[in-house]
Amino acid sequence: MSLSPLQERFILHWGEMGSRWGVNRTVAQIHALLFLSERAITADEICETLNLARSNVSTSLKELQSWNLARVTHVLGDRRDHFETYKDVWDIFRAVVQERRRREIEPTLSMLRTAVLDGANAEVAPDQNDPRDQRTLVRMREVLEFMETGTSWIDEMNRLDPKTLIKLLKMGARIQQYVRGPVKPLPAPQAAAGHGVLFEDELEPDAHHDTQTDTPGDRPS
Repeated sequence: MSLSPLQERFILHWGEMGSRWGVNRTVAQIHALLFLSERAITADEICETLNLARSNVSTSLKELQSWNLARVTHVLGDRRDHFETYKDVWDIFRAVVQERRRREIEPTLSMLRTAVLDGANAEVAPDQNDPRDQRTLVRMREVLEFMETGTSWIDEMNRLDPKTLIKLLKMGARIQQYVRGPVKPLPAPQAAAGHGVLFEDELEPDAHHDTQTDTPGDRPS
């Protein structure tokens, strides 16, 4: 399977970005190759195209499958497994969000709910007489409320089809204005005390002269 220079650049960059997102570079490169491929491809083709060891490819494909970003399919007349991924970026986004929620958010929510709502059964029960624990519970309630609100919003977004979701995102500015109300203009600069202007340079030459105070040498004796 040959790649164009543009495809090579995309795959290499996807691998670099994957490492910054906490994903193995090889895993990200294989996902990029599956995303660009017009058909399902075998592990041997992945090895040959990306110049990777077979064991590395097998491990990476299992990791992609655990993220629901690679699935096995079969081709008539070929007993080998072929692999493909979502071609719609919104489907990829949803798969990543759902898996990150399962791996990262839900364990944290479980711990917070147990500590805040059922402290007696928590792994480390809060001491009702310790002000440090009481302050900590306040902070934990804030985190719990924030995460529950965020996950509820994610659930609502995941129920929408991509076209509706895109329309909703494009309406973001109008929705923000509806929630916040019309943006109020900044107040006009206040006049400077004493002579009714902001800067003394704004005075007319004659007016500027009139506002100057006499120096001791100019005062009549």
